[in-house]
Order: sequence, then structure tokens, then C-alpha cells
Amino acid sequence: MPLLKDGAEIENIWLFLDQDSEAELKPDQAVTLPLARFLEQAESLAGRNAPVGVRLVPEDDPTLLEPFLEWIQLVEVSFPKYTDGRGYSQAQLLRRRHGYQGELRAVGHVLRDQIFYMNRSGFDAYETARADLPSVLEALNEFRDTYQPAADGRVSVFHARHGS
Repeated sequence: MPLLKDGAEIENIWLFLDQDSEAELKPDQAVTLPLARFLEQAESLAGRNAPVGVRLVPEDDPTLLEPFLEWIQLVEVSFPKYTDGRGYSQAQLLRRRHGYQGELRAVGHVLRDQIFYMNRSGFDAYETARADLPSVLEALNEFRDTYQPAADGRVSVFHARHGS
């Protein structure tokens, strides 16, 4: 699936190892792990020379990552169905409450119509099934004005009018 970041399609260097994967962690491989596996191995992962990431599913509590956010390079948030919006809340919590500065990637059932809202929630990378790059990137600028503050830092209409 195409991976979009900073307005372009990029190569995905990350390998996802699920909870039951028997594959060994190669010392130079960038890996993402499910939250439970990450928490079990956090101490040994902290000393790795290769990038480490975590994949959250909708049931996961992102606050469990708070002690590790300084050294985690990637948090993937899984959207198993387009109707499941818990990933937006996870992104908001990571960016706004916990100050996560690393890459926040939406994976799974990511549709073009969701990209703008994902970006507002704090996502900066998107693994999407749609290969029409110009159309997907167009979604990021579909709306000029916003009414609510969000993690993307845009000034809301209210704050622009009242200078606060």
C-alpha cells in the first residue's frame, strides 16, 4: 500500500511484527510491535540501535506509552474499519496531551475522505489503499477554515475573529 508523508509517497522501511511472530528482531531493522509486545520488551528495545515503533489497535490505551515517547520514532494507529474512530482520539491524546513529536501514522482502512480529519488529529503519515496520490494529497487542503482547535495547529474561526 502507498505510504504518504510530507506530500509525497515514501518507502516504508518499517517491519511490523505481530504478537505471535516468531521472527527475530534483526539489529539493524526498523520494527513496529503491538503495544503488549512492546511493553513486555521495552527495556531491551530501548538499547537498540535501530528505530523502534509501536502499533496501537482501537482497544489500546495510548497513555501506557507516555514513559517511552521520547525514544519511540513511530506510532502506528490501526483503523480496522472506517467506521471506528477511536484512532482519532488516540492521535489527539498522543499529540496534545502527551506531546509526542515522532511520526504518527494511520494504517489499515484509511480512506481519502478521512485524510483531512486524520491530519487535524495529529497524523503526519498515511498508509492508504488508494494509489491516486494527487487526489489523496488534495484532501489535506479540502477545507480552508476550521471551527474547532485540534492537534494540527490551525487557528479556528472563533480564535481568528476574536484574536485569542
